[in-house]
Amino acid sequence: MTKVVKFGGSSLANASQFSKAGKIIRSEESRKYVVPSAPGKRNPKDTKVTDMLYRCYEMAEAGEDFMPLLKKIQDRFESIINGLNMPLSLSGEFGVIAENFRKKAGADYAASRGEYLNGRIMAEYLDYEFIDAADVICFREDGEFDAEKTDEVLSKRLEGCSCAVIPGFYGAKEDGSVKTFSRGGSDITGSIVAKAVRADIYENWTDVSGFLIADPGIIDNPEVIKVITYRELRELSYMGATVLHEDAVFPVRKEGIPINIRNTNKPEDPGTLIVESTCRQPDYTITGIAGKKGFVAVNIDKDMMNSEVGFGRKVLSAFEDHGISFEHVPSGIDTLTVFVHQEEFEGKEQQVLSAIHRYAQPDSIDLEGNLALIAVVGRGMRSTRGTAGRIFSALAHVNVNVKMIDQGSSELNIIIGVQNSDFETAIRAIYDIFVVTQI
Repeated sequence: MTKVVKFGGSSLANASQFSKAGKIIRSEESRKYVVPSAPGKRNPKDTKVTDMLYRCYEMAEAGEDFMPLLKKIQDRFESIINGLNMPLSLSGEFGVIAENFRKKAGADYAASRGEYLNGRIMAEYLDYEFIDAADVICFREDGEFDAEKTDEVLSKRLEGCSCAVIPGFYGAKEDGSVKTFSRGGSDITGSIVAKAVRADIYENWTDVSGFLIADPGIIDNPEVIKVITYRELRELSYMGATVLHEDAVFPVRKEGIPINIRNTNKPEDPGTLIVESTCRQPDYTITGIAGKKGFVAVNIDKDMMNSEVGFGRKVLSAFEDHGISFEHVPSGIDTLTVFVHQEEFEGKEQQVLSAIHRYAQPDSIDLEGNLALIAVVGRGMRSTRGTAGRIFSALAHVNVNVKMIDQGSSELNIIIGVQNSDFETAIRAIYDIFVVTQI
């Protein structure tokens, strides 16, 4: 068996956490390829190394003295090295970093150094081969990730390489300049490596024991999801659940490689298994609940709208013309509602409304802001009658007014619109009826 293991920033924040990660890797010979993040926060008031690097480079670009801050960053890494009693010096590396900062090597280069240096430490600590992600993770000149070339280069580089450390989060463009993924992109690197080596499983080690059914900031000690499909995960990630970078599923999904979310601090916990498909029945009707606040509903009325060819396209063109993406578009016989992010919409609302009038000639347009959208997701909903009714019942019981309900054709998710002020109450009510009481 071959496993790719990725460790997040909280799992590698200090020497103690590094040691835990090392024990986990060494406990199974199958854990052959390691993808480390940069050191995260050691405590709630601490600063992530990546944020320190961004700030340090900003100072360099502004012509300020960045060396004191760079020395603090070096001290963070040296404290890990000293805590692990390793005969490793990064002085030369920091000399190169300082020189490249002076040469304005770019913010992406600066941000990537946290993963790069942690990768050097991890490779030395495990006695694994170090492979610089800049040599094997390929981006095009326009900054887009080149999946095909990366798979070719990385597969060839890892062929015959029994154990290796590949830093997460970054790669390089054709001209050699460093390019990063979006924040949290080490998850993506782990998935890319898993695909390249055709791994049996991709383990993503973090500070929680798997994917939770609901936000622990809203629900006290929510249940862990044992098994979740890629499609369910995408739905929940899109609506704000953030244990795993949402783009991390694509490389492994194509190969049918499962992802296992595990807790570095509780390695005995089985965590959450993310799979393409499964015949396992979920413990509950729903798999998870997630949501976001800050939407506005644009309600468009027009008699006989449903018989007018192209009406929906005309309405959506008004949003497209002003660079606004929509979230959901529920409709009735004479009404169409477009849900958009309120923050994006507010500055352009009058222009959009004017465009809707020009393109679609509606009878009236009404706006309702300060709304939240909640996604109730679960493959178990397909075979369970009355799911929507139970949601309505739970929300009515706690006096939450439902502004919108929209079920996808796959019967995998139900989207509910409520007032921002009812967001937490609604999630608690839905969790209670499906998980706690299971009425």
